[in-house]
Amino acid sequence: MNQVNEPTLDGVVHKTGIGARIRAWFLTGLVIAGPLAVTASLVWWFVDTIDNWVKPLVPPTLWPDTYLPIRVPGIGVILAFVGLTLLGFLAANLAGRTLIKLGETILDRMPVVRGLYKSVKQIFETIFSQSGTSFRRVGLVEFPGKGMWTIVFISAPPAGTVATALPAGEHISVFLPCTPNPTTGFYFFLPASDVIEIPMTPDDAAKLIMSAGLIQPETQTALGMLAETARKQKALVDSAA
Repeated sequence: MNQVNEPTLDGVVHKTGIGARIRAWFLTGLVIAGPLAVTASLVWWFVDTIDNWVKPLVPPTLWPDTYLPIRVPGIGVILAFVGLTLLGFLAANLAGRTLIKLGETILDRMPVVRGLYKSVKQIFETIFSQSGTSFRRVGLVEFPGKGMWTIVFISAPPAGTVATALPAGEHISVFLPCTPNPTTGFYFFLPASDVIEIPMTPDDAAKLIMSAGLIQPETQTALGMLAETARKQKALVDSAA
């Protein structure tokens, strides 16, 4: 097989087979095209799903597909965005709040639907509230053993019956996601002194968790240094206590 002399950074010339070069070119192309293909597929799936949800709700006379020989993707996304924006605008007015309250009153009288609606509404308010802090802060806790640190998302402090049942002292709740699927994990109530908040965004933390450490945060300190800082801070807290 033909070989090509390929200089390296140290100035030494190495002989590389044409097969190895083809393999390197293929992997380079895969690295470039793979993320683009996956991103395009996810975007297309999202647009197509929203279009299929919205299309039955819109009269055929308002759908461009009725007048065009080809399908125009994304119309449902635009209509959904406009509709949700108008709904939010109406909810900000007195008349809109009155209608929403009336609808919630009707739902509150339905035994099964009542609990489901209140639970889902509370989740949406917690996640999408602009004033909330839940899951917008990242911390480190010692888990699953002494000296082993893992990333957690800091949630809301305990309240109600849970708060009164916990031992004396300040507690916070955290969510510990699993790798590589962060939608599953463990939910803990911990003493506030056992959780070390770190200067990492939730997006960077999610990338680190889903990639099992392969994608390191670009704008943050290395996780090992953060864990060492957390260990020192916890040691100071323990010695002061």
